[in-house]
Amino acid sequence: MAEQPDHPRGGRASEGEQTGTDSHRGGFGEFGGETGGLIERTFREKIVVVGVTLDGETDEDTAAGLDELELLVDTAGADPVARIEQRRRAPDPATFIGKGKVDEVKATSDHFDADTVVFDDELSPAQQFNLERTLKRSALDRTAVILDIFAQNASSPEGKAQVELAQLQYMLPRLRGMGKKLSQQGGGIGTRGPGETQLEVDRRRIVRRMHKLQDQLRKVQKTRSTQSKRRRTTANRSIALVGYTNAGKSTLLNRLTNAGVLVEDRLFATLDATTRRLQLPGGEMVFATDTVGFVRKLPHQLVEAFRSTLDVVIDADLLVHVVDGSGPDPQGDMDAVRKVLVEIGAGDVPELIAFNKLDLSDRAQRWADRTEGAVALSAHSGVGVEKLLLAVGDRLRAMTIMTELFVPFARGDVLAQVHREGQVLVEAAEETGMRLRARLEPDSRSRLAEWVVDEAPVQ
Repeated sequence: MAEQPDHPRGGRASEGEQTGTDSHRGGFGEFGGETGGLIERTFREKIVVVGVTLDGETDEDTAAGLDELELLVDTAGADPVARIEQRRRAPDPATFIGKGKVDEVKATSDHFDADTVVFDDELSPAQQFNLERTLKRSALDRTAVILDIFAQNASSPEGKAQVELAQLQYMLPRLRGMGKKLSQQGGGIGTRGPGETQLEVDRRRIVRRMHKLQDQLRKVQKTRSTQSKRRRTTANRSIALVGYTNAGKSTLLNRLTNAGVLVEDRLFATLDATTRRLQLPGGEMVFATDTVGFVRKLPHQLVEAFRSTLDVVIDADLLVHVVDGSGPDPQGDMDAVRKVLVEIGAGDVPELIAFNKLDLSDRAQRWADRTEGAVALSAHSGVGVEKLLLAVGDRLRAMTIMTELFVPFARGDVLAQVHREGQVLVEAAEETGMRLRARLEPDSRSRLAEWVVDEAPVQ
């Protein structure tokens, strides 16, 4: 069944859009030049979105997926003009939706004069090729839309390299039929002949570019690893803000540290990790890092390409999982984030749930009340932020090792180091020195090993 979206971003393009007066960068899935950039467009494309409910899924899941896909399409700079849903047991190998449904999609696309059809599920290269041949227009999937958004938002050299690598990984198996055959003849005896096809040239060119980008990102990853090791040698622990896109992570980091990170009410506004020092109410200093937001069905290519950025999540001592408490499906958002965390190897990192946007809805507080250890807050207004900082401090202190030390009076520098790097709970004077009981990080405990004693803790 086909229907026109009932939200403001739906409907046909305006007169200005049809005549090309609304300048917009990029059309879906069109990557031009060696840098993988998007081709300039001067109009907003009209999009038909398609969702399929397979066995084990519900119509509600499909509807929610299409709602989010329409938001993604709008964020990418296009207008969803119709949506089509289907229920089937398994995807059709040739077209994903079957011949009859393809005819319906074509008729709907013709009626709305749509430029592109976007599927909520990932299409194989063969399915995409067959669909485009029958529909007589571009047929793309959710992955292509997300890649398009990332390409528009990437700003740092690292972010641009990560996005371009993901684009090339997506494009490589889809080169079929993208160019006619050309003849490249050699210049010496035995080299003359039909030469390579354009497809082979493109494939070699893409593979070379991918290798170059991978080398570039490996160097970045090595630098990050060095920085991470340097941070681990200090007494400061690290927290990473993770969460669904547009949950308010960047707003929260700005609230906590005055980081000046870009904040916009749209999906994937921030792609680059930003780390700042943060002082907790107990006086401890920690490193706080904002990370790229996640979505349902996050493309595997992006997870791999952004692995160097996401390493900060794996290395964190605590994840502050920011959830939009005012959203329609906070639990679904949390499940999607946790799925990606498991995929990148961060599934075992301790987690503190922070239900954000308390200023928009009291549902955030209700979610916090029924989630153990969670807090509700508004990163925008600051309500509940102090409670979050107290919870972070409590969780980090609970992870530290309780250590007893004896330090001679003459070593005031060591006493100062204990107070600086740990949390001193008990301090008692004896004849020749001070006996202390303190919470210390493993690295600090190692540096103070000379002064660690095995006697029973001071009462």
